[in-house]
Amino acid sequence: MTILDGHIHIEEGPQDRADFVRRMKSVGVTGGVVISTPPPSYTGVGSESSCEERLDQLFFWSESDAELYPFFWIDPLDDDADAQVDLAVERGVAGFKVICSSYPPGHPQALATFQRIATAGKPILFHSGILWDGQPSAIYNQPAQFEALLNVKNLKFALAHISWPWCDELIAVYGKFLNAYACRSDVSVEMFVDVTPGTPPIYREEVLTKLLTVGYDVEHNVIFGTDCRTNEYNASWTAEWIERDRDIYQGLELGEEVVGAIFCENLRRFVGASSDEVTREIPRPAQ
Repeated sequence: MTILDGHIHIEEGPQDRADFVRRMKSVGVTGGVVISTPPPSYTGVGSESSCEERLDQLFFWSESDAELYPFFWIDPLDDDADAQVDLAVERGVAGFKVICSSYPPGHPQALATFQRIATAGKPILFHSGILWDGQPSAIYNQPAQFEALLNVKNLKFALAHISWPWCDELIAVYGKFLNAYACRSDVSVEMFVDVTPGTPPIYREEVLTKLLTVGYDVEHNVIFGTDCRTNEYNASWTAEWIERDRDIYQGLELGEEVVGAIFCENLRRFVGASSDEVTREIPRPAQ
């Protein structure tokens, strides 16, 4: 089974691409999403590098393998956010990363940036859930805040970390996005769920069971990830999560096709590397 890691961060420091790829492949991971260093304005630990320098670094890491998809981390409130989007798209990014650390996802300027990204045909990977940034930022990252994205035309987006600890809320929001197709003729947004931890191991089985058995049409919209780093990819951590998740999926009696989609094919569709189309069952009230 092919495994792609949908959530890998670049950190400043040693840049050994061969070691990165070797560590990934030692546990059966053949590629995934590589996320640039954060913008200078990020309230956690922002990079001091320019947009161009961060893009150069991003492509240094992602060009080492055909299935490493470069995602550029952007602050949608930057004065030159539009120019950053255009440059990143021109350079060939597969998508964008956003952490709403000091503003809500529905901020008007942020929504305008998200629309520019969607119009360019690129997906967005959002942080969602508690944010370990040392700042009071949780209010901006609760799943219901992302309902504002309903009005972004043709957007594909993923909420990372199963929105831990608001996992139940995330599942409800996913259902709302599906149901929106029954309520409105102008909705064209698609939501994915990135199951990167997030969840401490003690909660993992409960959360994945709820997500995959709630009855919503979600099997084609779940993405595996680890939150590992390129600079020292944690192969043993990755192997543990792969084994843990596989055991849970076996207990849920998910078919191999569904498990393969979660570990690989759903990410390919998210980033536009697959032309597969899926048909959906739209949940109605009381379902």
